[in-house]
Amino acid sequence: MSAKIRLQRHGSKKRPFYFIVVADSRAPRDGKFIQKLGTYNPLTVPATIQLDRQKALEWLNKGATPTDTVRRILSFKGVLFLKHLLRGVGLGLFDEAAAMEKFTKWTTEHDAQVKRRQEEAQRQKRARRITPGRRPERKAEGDAGSEG
Repeated sequence: MSAKIRLQRHGSKKRPFYFIVVADSRAPRDGKFIQKLGTYNPLTVPATIQLDRQKALEWLNKGATPTDTVRRILSFKGVLFLKHLLRGVGLGLFDEAAAMEKFTKWTTEHDAQVKRRQEEAQRQKRARRITPGRRPERKAEGDAGSEG
């Protein structure tokens, strides 16, 4: 049995919401799964991802293969970077304390970058909004009403 880490679609038509699950590769997309690792909501700006890093790391170490989209999500959340660092620890390139220090440094930089993106998206959303109580001006099409 080969396990895959993949997305399981939920939500209504044109309103997708996904569970990130570990499932047998032969199981259907929305069918039976082994364990739920988190959720992914692509409708928010930026997309909302909730993921249990430890469970995902355990499944990757057991040999579960992620799909392309899930690989990007795991990379975004730092799970693949953590796996890379722990492999370096296993090979004796550096100790676990140095690996965790590198990971926490990456996490703080990454969180700051995500926060900047959220603030920029909010700023753009506010700029697009029309101020309340004010109507947009209409364009006159040849002044058809002033004939007379």
